[in-house]
Amino acid sequence: MVESGMAAEMTETTRERQGNASPRRQLLRGIATLALGGLLAACQVVPKTNGPATPPPPDKPTDNVGPGLPTDTDRHRVALLVPQTGTNADVGMAIANATTMALLDTKADKVRITTYDTALGAAAAAKQAVADGNKLILGPLLSEDVTAVAPIARAAKVPVISFSNDSSVAGNGVFIMGFVPGQSVERVVSFARAKGQQRFGALIPKNLYGERSMAAFKAAVANAGGTLVATETYDRSAAALTGAARRLASAGAMDAVLIADVGGNAVRAVPIIKGAGQRQILGTELWNTDATLGGNPAMRGAWFASVSDGLYGQLATKYRTRFGKAPYRLASLGYDSVLLTVRIARDWKPGTNFPAGRLMAADGFGGIDGIFRFNDRGIAIRALEVSEVGAGGFRVIDPAPAKW
Repeated sequence: MVESGMAAEMTETTRERQGNASPRRQLLRGIATLALGGLLAACQVVPKTNGPATPPPPDKPTDNVGPGLPTDTDRHRVALLVPQTGTNADVGMAIANATTMALLDTKADKVRITTYDTALGAAAAAKQAVADGNKLILGPLLSEDVTAVAPIARAAKVPVISFSNDSSVAGNGVFIMGFVPGQSVERVVSFARAKGQQRFGALIPKNLYGERSMAAFKAAVANAGGTLVATETYDRSAAALTGAARRLASAGAMDAVLIADVGGNAVRAVPIIKGAGQRQILGTELWNTDATLGGNPAMRGAWFASVSDGLYGQLATKYRTRFGKAPYRLASLGYDSVLLTVRIARDWKPGTNFPAGRLMAADGFGGIDGIFRFNDRGIAIRALEVSEVGAGGFRVIDPAPAKW
C-alpha cells in the first residue's frame, strides 16, 4: 500500500502470513565493495544477482486506506528509513523486504512498520516519520543520512537503530547494527596471537575502511601482547599495491601479516609477501564475500574473521521464493532489527516511547548474523568466527561464541 507523502506501508501484520520457517544462512557475496569506498558513507553493495524484485501485492486489501496513515492504537508504529529510489534503491528495498519477512516469520501482530525514502532527503523522511507518530526508527543506511536524522529523532525522543557501520555516528540515541570493520581485525589478531604468532605486519588501503582497520590492528596487537613490526598503506591501484607489498615483505621478520582489503587485492599481494618468508596471512570480514579465494594456492591457509556463516541460507532461499531474486547481503540487518524490536515490544505499551534502555541488555540479541549486543556507545558488538581459506572454500576453525 502506498500512502500519501513519503511513506510507503511495507507490512500489514493483520493480513494472512505466508511461510514461518526459521532462517538459516549461507553467506552471499555482496559486501566486498565496502572496502573500495570506505564505510557505508558511500555504500555500493553488489548482490549475487541483480537487485531484488518488487514485492508481491498484499494477500488481502489493506484496511483503513485513506489519504493519511491509518489510525492505529493497538500496534507499535516503527519507521524504516532506507533508500527506495536512486543509487542504493535495490539495497534499501532488500532491507525493506527482509523486515516484511521477519514480521511474517515472527507473527508479530503488535508492530506496524512504515517505510520512508531517504533518497528524497533523510531529514525530511525523519521529520515525516516523527510527525506520523513512529516511536522507533530503523535505519537509515548511509552514515551521512544518520547524521541528518539523529538531531530530529533525538528532539522527539525517538531512538535510531541504523544499518550503518560507521562507529563515529553512534551514541546519544543512535545505535548502529552494521558490521564494524575493526571487530573482525581484533578477532583474527587475537586468534593468531593465541596460536603463537608474535610479530605482526599489515597492508592497509588508504581509505576510511583502511583507517579504521589500521587503528583496530595496532590496538589489537598491543592488547594481545604482540609486536608490531611494520605497516604499509597504498592508494587503490595495482602498482601502488604491489609496491606496498614489496616494502612490507622486506621490512623484517614477521609471523603474521594482515591484509585489510577485498580478496582480489589480497590475491595480488600474498605471493609477494610470502616470497620473503613463510608468514601467516590474515584477512577481514571482506573475504567472506569471495568463495573463489581458495582457487589461488598462495591464499590457502589464510585466516579471517566474520559473522557466523550458519544462518543465512534459508533466509536467502525464502527471499528468492517470495521476491524472485537473491537478497543483498545487508538484508539480514533489516531482518535482525525486526527480531530485536519484536522482542522488546512484548513489554512495550503501544503509543508510549520506545524503552531504549532495553537495547543495552547484557545478554544481547540473536539473529541471522549470530549474537550481538550494544556497548555503551551504541555500537553492535558481534560474536565472530574465524575461518580458514581452503581449496574447496572456507572452513570454520574457531566458532563464534553462542552466548556472552
